Amino acid sequence: MEHFTIATVAEKSPDFRRVLWTGQQTQLVIMTIPPGGEIGEEVHEGIDQILTFVSGAGEARVGGETRAVAQGDLVAVPAGTKHNFVNTGPNPLVLYTVYGPPEHADGAVHRTKEEADRAEAAGEDEPPTS
Repeated sequence: MEHFTIATVAEKSPDFRRVLWTGQQTQLVIMTIPPGGEIGEEVHEGIDQILTFVSGAGEARVGGETRAVAQGDLVAVPAGTKHNFVNTGPNPLVLYTVYGPPEHADGAVHRTKEEADRAEAAGEDEPPTS
């Protein structure tokens, strides 16, 4: 069994992205987006994503709609939907997200968005295959 006090674990992480757990069908990831930062516009073909916000303030831009997000909010992003999440507040935007199926390399830690982008471009952030 894996057990996380997820809000506490997420709040303590300074990393842009940290994979906490990878299963066969889903993956749990925590993220910290700095003030003025963003996840970056993306589309996950064949992967659903659920994001839950722990602290901070931001905007969810999903499928052509924009909504404010804050602590306690949850946003579901269906597979194939263009999305981005932007920190609009003065403090880090902290969240945890579940991908189904996994999207990132098991155990991946990316300290910054730039590091995450480089790993993806180099093919070093690929999800496990069966």
